[in-house]
Amino acid sequence: MGQQTVAYFSLANDRISLSDFENKTEFNRFRKHRFVNEKRLKSYPAAKICRLGVDLSVKGQSIGSFLLNFIKSYFVIENKTGCRFLTVDAYAAAVPFYEKNGFIPLNNEDVDSATRLLYFDLNDIVK
Repeated sequence: MGQQTVAYFSLANDRISLSDFENKTEFNRFRKHRFVNEKRLKSYPAAKICRLGVDLSVKGQSIGSFLLNFIKSYFVIENKTGCRFLTVDAYAAAVPFYEKNGFIPLNNEDVDSATRLLYFDLNDIVK
């Protein structure tokens, strides 16, 4: 009996920093509601979803959302990495999928690009 891989993902270290924004004002808006003054740094640790793929034979069965929920819980339950955010450079066609799963565009600079930088605040599921 053969085995088939129907989905996969890969992760890497990342960060959200001042350089991800058009200017310091935009970065300050981003962090204003998330961090108290003592926690305002120039960058914040994140984990990047480098690859996330689901085989077409199981498309529409919510396996991609299942994987995202697994990744989110991995970084929340006994978080050993200290990451506060997940990031992804989503292909334009995949942006609605990630937004449906709680990801938000980091800025508006890449709105018409082939990929869009999105983030998910893990603190949103800890509360």
